[in-house]
Amino acid sequence: MNQLDILIPFALPPAEMARDLLRQCQAPALAMLLARGKHAAPTQSHDPFSRALPHEHWLAQRFGLPQPAQDCSPVAAAALMRGLGHTPAAGQWFVLHPAHIHVARDHLVLTDVAQLQLDEAQSQKLFASAAPLFTEIGHEVVYGDARTWFIRADAWAGLRTSTPSAASGRNVDIWMPEGPGELAWRKLQNEVQMQWFSESLNEEREMRGLKAVNSMWIWGGADAAVSATPAYAASYGLNGWTLAFGAAAVTPPTAAGIASGSGHRLLLLDQLVELALAEEWGLWLQRMETLDREWLAPLLASLRSGAFDAINLILTGADKSVQISTTRGTLRKFWRKPSLQRLAA
Repeated sequence: MNQLDILIPFALPPAEMARDLLRQCQAPALAMLLARGKHAAPTQSHDPFSRALPHEHWLAQRFGLPQPAQDCSPVAAAALMRGLGHTPAAGQWFVLHPAHIHVARDHLVLTDVAQLQLDEAQSQKLFASAAPLFTEIGHEVVYGDARTWFIRADAWAGLRTSTPSAASGRNVDIWMPEGPGELAWRKLQNEVQMQWFSESLNEEREMRGLKAVNSMWIWGGADAAVSATPAYAASYGLNGWTLAFGAAAVTPPTAAGIASGSGHRLLLLDQLVELALAEEWGLWLQRMETLDREWLAPLLASLRSGAFDAINLILTGADKSVQISTTRGTLRKFWRKPSLQRLAA
């Protein structure tokens, strides 16, 4: 079947703000797709204290990553290593992100790692500085890209970790790793923090108005044998840790380019995530309207013209998700007036 799944994380605003935001939002294409479509699955509620966000759980399941034994971040490290061009040696691997943690009034808060603006030269310098601390205690470390490194820690299998997106903007104590290797990780994390405290690189960053790289975040523990399963003929918009599914990923073209393809495809539109995590709802509103104009409107036109048999929206928030499927046939239900109310479900 020639269809397109469109995953839009944080398209569902918080319940307490939904009415006001949706009253202001001008997104006619999204309103049409929502009103003329039908629920492809029941609305799902998610634990707001889950160690991964709803869209992260959806992606992990969709691409066949094993379910963790307990509430934990997706089992993504080994698959992400392959997505970045590395073959993981046998053992247990975790994802590492250089990070910034700041002091709030009475607790520590993790800044969204996507906002760190760390380039390759800076990341390589920090990696070279920290790597001996890992190897001295028997841990292999691998450089993936500027934002993503990896550590092998076989004895830490079962360590319960949180994705950086789930922990961003919150008290890190709630989201810190728990289980096998917990104390060893905290000790290593503290040593890296002390090592980086004296780095001139951080002084230079702060002089330029950038945040210091003063900590690391660990998550995604997986055995080296774990790999993602191709789920689509093509995937567009994958970035960050979703490069774990890189075997099916291509650089996102225009909406018209996506419509010219064939088979079951995925488009990830994650431009709302950073704004939602920062609770910048005015900018969220603007970005939603941009997504509607630049992506959803031309894709809706392609559905009408027969380029797709169906467009399936997967919309998530901080604690829920909905799936709406719209076909050329359901678009003819003219009595259903365009509406964004399903975003407040």
